[in-house]
Amino acid sequence: MSVMTPTEFLGAVPIDGYGPGFFRVGGKVHHGAIIVTADGVIPWGGIEDPQPLLALAGSVDVLFVGMGADVAFPPRDLTDALEQAGIMPEPMSSPSAARSYNVTLSEGRRVGCALLPL
Repeated sequence: MSVMTPTEFLGAVPIDGYGPGFFRVGGKVHHGAIIVTADGVIPWGGIEDPQPLLALAGSVDVLFVGMGADVAFPPRDLTDALEQAGIMPEPMSSPSAARSYNVTLSEGRRVGCALLPL
């Protein structure tokens, strides 16, 4: 398990840690795929479930997309739909996405993180 030690988040919810099949966000453990924003966590059906990601339009500018243990790219149609909704997707591994989310969140930016489990 990896534990992350974020600095200051001005009331937003940081990703505290992750491990095989789970993420810890704001001190609570969540199993499976999740979407994290400054407001909290919602379960996510994964890449085949684009609607919760598209629902972030207007509330996030950047969406870190954690594709699991390794770097992978989401399907082009998902990337295109997000971009058309005004969301810039940034695909990477889930550990990298979690760290990038925390750093960007601490800067006060409008950011979200969609994470597939390791």
